[in-house]
Amino acid sequence: MPFRLDLLENSLRYTNAPGVIQIGWTALSDGVQLVIEDSAPSVSLQDLPKLFDPLFRVDTARTRTGHHGSGLGLSIVLAIAQAHRGSALASVSQKGGLRITVNLPLNPERQERRKRAP
Repeated sequence: MPFRLDLLENSLRYTNAPGVIQIGWTALSDGVQLVIEDSAPSVSLQDLPKLFDPLFRVDTARTRTGHHGSGLGLSIVLAIAQAHRGSALASVSQKGGLRITVNLPLNPERQERRKRAP
């Protein structure tokens, strides 16, 4: 449950009104992909790789007075994705804000066995 809420909460908290938040799921051959995109503001390109670091907070464009997070939300999202042998990536959204992409394998145990098979 924190996985889903942290992703959506970030977009709700940091998207300027009247903004746009788009949520989509895509079925892949070996898993599912969740994408959450929002409108402005975005984060700087140099901050994108740091967004999943524990306790990292962007203190410029995506911070509003009275709405400061702990800096743990996206690191929790990444930890949950990795615990399921998936991944999470942050990029700039074409909507002007942030795009978070989470990939989760459908059957990670089977994929691991295929990788190890001679």
